[in-house]
Amino acid sequence: MGEPDTFPAILDHQAARRPQSVAIVDGDEKVTYGELAERAAAIGAALRGHGVPKGARIGILDHDSARTFELVFGIAAAGAVTLGLNWRLAAAELAFQIEDAECGLLFVGPELFGKAREVQALCPRLRVVVARGTDPAWPTLPDWLARAPAALGPAPGVCREDVAVQMYTSGTTGKPKGVMLAHRSFVAVVASMRAVGDPWIGWSPQDVSLVGIPSFHIGGMWWAMTGFNAGATNVVVPVFAGWRVLAAIARHRVTKACMVPAMIQLCLSEPDCARTDFSSLRTIVYGGSPIPRPNLEAALRTFGCGFAQIYGLTETGNTAVCLRPADHARPELLEAAGRPYPGVHVKIVDGDGKELPARAVGEICIRSPANMLGYWKRPEANAATLRDGYVHTGDAGFLDEEGYVHVCDRLKDMICTAGENVYPAEIESVLCAHPAVAEVAVVGVPDDRWGELCKAIVVVRAGVVASAAVAAEILQFARGKLADFKVPRSVDFAAALPRTPSGKIQKHVLREPFWVGRSRRVN
Repeated sequence: MGEPDTFPAILDHQAARRPQSVAIVDGDEKVTYGELAERAAAIGAALRGHGVPKGARIGILDHDSARTFELVFGIAAAGAVTLGLNWRLAAAELAFQIEDAECGLLFVGPELFGKAREVQALCPRLRVVVARGTDPAWPTLPDWLARAPAALGPAPGVCREDVAVQMYTSGTTGKPKGVMLAHRSFVAVVASMRAVGDPWIGWSPQDVSLVGIPSFHIGGMWWAMTGFNAGATNVVVPVFAGWRVLAAIARHRVTKACMVPAMIQLCLSEPDCARTDFSSLRTIVYGGSPIPRPNLEAALRTFGCGFAQIYGLTETGNTAVCLRPADHARPELLEAAGRPYPGVHVKIVDGDGKELPARAVGEICIRSPANMLGYWKRPEANAATLRDGYVHTGDAGFLDEEGYVHVCDRLKDMICTAGENVYPAEIESVLCAHPAVAEVAVVGVPDDRWGELCKAIVVVRAGVVASAAVAAEILQFARGKLADFKVPRSVDFAAALPRTPSGKIQKHVLREPFWVGRSRRVN
């Protein structure tokens, strides 16, 4: 039959071969592959019965659970597209994404009913909200399923090039862009490895995988789908907490886990960490941002398993480069991102697009079988990012003589905090509306726990005296308008912002004092 290359094919493949094997562990609930397939089929039929056309964007605003992945597979069975929504965002931010994606149907979890009501009030296109739980304003998921008319005609065919998931990633303009990821984006890299006999980290149906990164992130969705594709048991963590992850590892005998460095650090800082049984763990995959060497060395000692670092973007379908467990035994490689997988090509180019030799720093460009189809209705952004089959990452780095990728800095104006990508333009546009702010620049500064934190550097208006009270007012002004992780942790004041002769703010000048003594300008 060949490799499954769509979400429905993955589930059909596993349900046919191991219907009684546990697919999802969600607290005390266990869902087998056979049950998952039945529930997904019912959701797919209901979507079609309710008239949802192929390619429609269907939103999920919920903490991860067994229901989340039943919906994801059900949406795919109907030929529709999962719109992954970051529940940490403010209502206005979510509303922009829902409206931009032309999403008319939203599934929402009980912890987020209040936010969903705010969102619905801002979204003329959002006609139907279905509740996981009871709310007087919306049908429950069982009611919605029961009320669905019979679907007419056969289910639409789904192919590997159809869009499976749309995820939003911000940009330098401050307007988030919908990254369209095909079904192949979640299977192609592993299939390329398998085709050449590369076991990578040795996935098998006997694995127990910890799904701790939220599925609205590419890392979370890709990791979950990789586990399902292997026939593994997938332990879902609804909201990350160090103690919760430690308990899940010990209770369910987890063999593989994927975390961002901030998550690893939070686990290490838990009082129960030293008493947790990690003997089942075989591999921890980490990515999203570099990890400081002392933290990595502490994690290697504590967890006692293999570590693999992955590097990629939402636009590359997640991982394109890997620093494998064996590479971690070479101290000189611990600050490298890794080498490209089979089937993935990386090149470094200068400002004119010319490919550079080893050790020369330029922009990292990636050609992967998992690369995105493009940005939803953003032809200019597509032209800037997708060129000659390569995703131009906006990251600065080099290739060494052995082909290892080293990330040195960012060409794009981006901050990575606790695994979340934040673009200063979004924050600056909000802060500029405060009456005390004449000009503002937001930069990332290093932090040992979160990787980077957002700092606002403000020039106040004439007649305003810069003070701690004004700084507090500015930060309070941003709360509620931005997701909490985007709100700057601090405000500094400046008489003027440094600019180029053409008037552009020199962010690198503002960032530099906070990065003195560090070999990389990413943390």
